[in-house]
Amino acid sequence: MSVGQPGAERPGSTPVAPRESAARDWRGPGWGFLVKLLLMMVVNAVGGAAVLSAYHARSWVVLGVLVVLLAAADWIYFARRTRPLKYLYPGLVFLAVFQVFTLLYTGYVAFTNYGTGHLGSMQQAVDAALIQDERRADDSPTYPLAVVRDGDVLGFAVSQDGEVRVGTADDPLSPVPGAALDDRGVPTHVPGWEVVPRATLFTDADLQQRVVSLRVPVSDDAEDGSLRTREGATAAVYTSDLVWDAAARTLTDTATGAVYAPDDRGNFVSADGDRLAAGWYVNVGFDNFVRAFTDRAYAGPLLQVGVWTFAFAILTVLTSFGLGLLFAMIYNDPRVRGRKVLRTVFILPYAFPAFMSALLWRGMLNAEFGVVNEWFLLGADVNWLGDPWLAKLAILWVNLWLSYPYWFLVTTGALQAVPSETLEAARVDGAGRWRQFRSITLPLLLVSTAPLAIASFAFNFNNFTIIFMLTGGGPAFRGASVPMGSTDILISAIYQISGVSGGRADYGLASALSIVVFVVIGVVSALAFRQTRKLEEM
Repeated sequence: MSVGQPGAERPGSTPVAPRESAARDWRGPGWGFLVKLLLMMVVNAVGGAAVLSAYHARSWVVLGVLVVLLAAADWIYFARRTRPLKYLYPGLVFLAVFQVFTLLYTGYVAFTNYGTGHLGSMQQAVDAALIQDERRADDSPTYPLAVVRDGDVLGFAVSQDGEVRVGTADDPLSPVPGAALDDRGVPTHVPGWEVVPRATLFTDADLQQRVVSLRVPVSDDAEDGSLRTREGATAAVYTSDLVWDAAARTLTDTATGAVYAPDDRGNFVSADGDRLAAGWYVNVGFDNFVRAFTDRAYAGPLLQVGVWTFAFAILTVLTSFGLGLLFAMIYNDPRVRGRKVLRTVFILPYAFPAFMSALLWRGMLNAEFGVVNEWFLLGADVNWLGDPWLAKLAILWVNLWLSYPYWFLVTTGALQAVPSETLEAARVDGAGRWRQFRSITLPLLLVSTAPLAIASFAFNFNNFTIIFMLTGGGPAFRGASVPMGSTDILISAIYQISGVSGGRADYGLASALSIVVFVVIGVVSALAFRQTRKLEEM
């Protein structure tokens, strides 16, 4: 055997057994593997805690999704043949959670009556109806009361037959061993809880309001009533006149004899048409979409809002593009001195956050003490934000001030990319400045900026910030019974209908309108991109 052949021994060398050679070559896991192992331990710990929380909450769908995602993560990051997925998997998970799930859930809610009065299941509606109809029980004793808290959680502590019982809004009364009472029977020490001093109740108005509105269930059965207080010193049992029959699925008012049965719209309704305030959410099909276009309370205001939304988005794109292009052409001329400094000054509005700029302009346009009226209009009383048309004009102006720097930057770069030879040839052929701009410069600009204009239209179609911060959607429509105003665009109207800012919430209708907005933007963008292809062909 020659020296160069595998397995040949060098002269004077000591033969090494194969196992000993493998043991010397193996150096153990590297730092990269240890770091990955540590990170996956953290991921599994967090994921395991989330799985346990979903199990205790009986959210089986969430639990199943979490188990699948966690198992997939372990397989991807410990397998050798999944190198591309190791980089793609986090992004795919975030896309599924924050995009796909949001779209699917919005679509689901759009076909329900989810909203104020229909926020939970039928059993939750029954419990709410029993609570809302509560009155003090005739045979209820008066209990000496101590208000207790654990962080932000408030509870009641009362003494029953020498035993201290504590409960909260979510947990019924249960015995607490080791508690102490004073000579009046008021709990003074409750293990695991902080007893709120009586003086604190008198001086803290917010805490007092929470205590008065607190209801602590006496037991797991809602029909046993709940413990309530009026002054924080004593408590009594309050029960409802309504009786729930689980077999017949009816609520009976023992005082009037009225029987409330469930209907197909998630309400308890009596034979004479009387309806309880508490309901539950059910599938209503396309009712929300039909209501948006046929209900008189919504159809008229939504039509005005829709027209203004298109006008606002189109006018904003046209005016900001035009002004930005005008400044770009002016300051692209080499004869202008100090162009760099002037360009920096003109893009300053783009550097400030939009919501801060909107708030600043809101103060400047104030009818009473705004600087626009005081300084520029010599103290004239112009109600910029109170008149419907002036408010729309103010929004267009402020959004123009915020948007033109973007187009100034874009068109400046596009102008510098226009071939000078083409313009020189047109100039030699006798074309004037306007003809050069109309036939050469503008078409070449549109080829590169049309996709950005489409994106700008989509952004302004949903430009919630400028509307909410500047006018809040107001002024309100005269005689309208819905929470929409003259300057609301569809996205801000959806926000108002959802009830996030207060008032009655209608999540089903808001979700249906969100889908309509999504479809409209998709169709408009598709048609616009088709037109941009024609520009490229030209």
